[in-house]
Amino acid sequence: MTSLVATLFPDCFTPLRLRAHFIATMEKKPKSKENSKLVENEELGERAGLAGRSTNKAATSNGGGLPPPPVNLRPKLVFHTQLAHGSPTGRIEGFTNVKELYGKIADVFNLTPSEILFCTLNTHKIDMDKLLGGQIGLEDFIFAHTKGIKKEVEIFKSEDALGLTITDNGAGYAFIKRIKEESVVDKVKVISVGDHIECINGKNIVGTRHYEVAKMLKELQKGKAFTLKLVEPTKAFEMIEPRSKGGKTGGDAKIGTGRGTLRLRSKGPATVEDEPTEFEEKAVKKVDDLLESYMGIRDTELAATMVEVGKDKKNPDEFAMALDEALGDFAFPDEFVFDVWGAIGDAKEGRF
Repeated sequence: MTSLVATLFPDCFTPLRLRAHFIATMEKKPKSKENSKLVENEELGERAGLAGRSTNKAATSNGGGLPPPPVNLRPKLVFHTQLAHGSPTGRIEGFTNVKELYGKIADVFNLTPSEILFCTLNTHKIDMDKLLGGQIGLEDFIFAHTKGIKKEVEIFKSEDALGLTITDNGAGYAFIKRIKEESVVDKVKVISVGDHIECINGKNIVGTRHYEVAKMLKELQKGKAFTLKLVEPTKAFEMIEPRSKGGKTGGDAKIGTGRGTLRLRSKGPATVEDEPTEFEEKAVKKVDDLLESYMGIRDTELAATMVEVGKDKKNPDEFAMALDEALGDFAFPDEFVFDVWGAIGDAKEGRF
């Protein structure tokens, strides 16, 4: 498999994997002359076969990163997209990271990238199991959820835990991925899964990483009220329905039908790989559960990176050192690192 070098995420982002097919495209005449990226129909040629595997194990420890490749060397990935609340169909290609993806979508629909909160695959609904977290097959359809109504709520913290699980969109927006039933936040019915957290007690947190936002919420004093400024995704009339608590724990849903994965890392070059093995899928799910337990976040791409770092290590100390080198910004507690090591070992031995 040919190794591809892609533009990398800035350090403030979580790693993203994009599963994609390389294809030859045959384009018909665009529907609109004003924007050639909006299309009515498009025929796609046969996919190029994926044979072999290319990986770069040094990528996770390469702190310097590499410069962006020339435009003509970027992978030709073609996807179709719509705004989740309704729009014509657009076509996007030539992106190599999540910021470029949002930029391409924004360009098609004459938006600014900052208007996009997150994307889902193959559904316009706010379905956290279908959240764009890195796996995109050619047949997958990207729905972009944009900023909608702003709201400010006051919450009395009657318990230590608020019942929120936080994730982010890879471009500076933290949002609510899960709400635990019967929790403090669950009783505040104007708060929903998918809401972007813009401010906590008047402090703007745009650009703050999801684990830092979760920590801020956890450290709020019990027995006192606090305020959240939220931005909910734009909803079409038919999308208005009872509030969702979030999807299944761990993201069991498999998205796309691609046989290869274009994996982008926060550090090091991108590589084209085979789809995850059964061991990797089980280990990632367990590590993602541990992230929620210890840090109040769910992040399958972060979990996948941790599994990759640990799968060939011989002991917990070696794993801890490699994890610090690859993901030192997170400052994971020792007990969490030990549990992650145990989860990877259990998955290797088929114990769950």
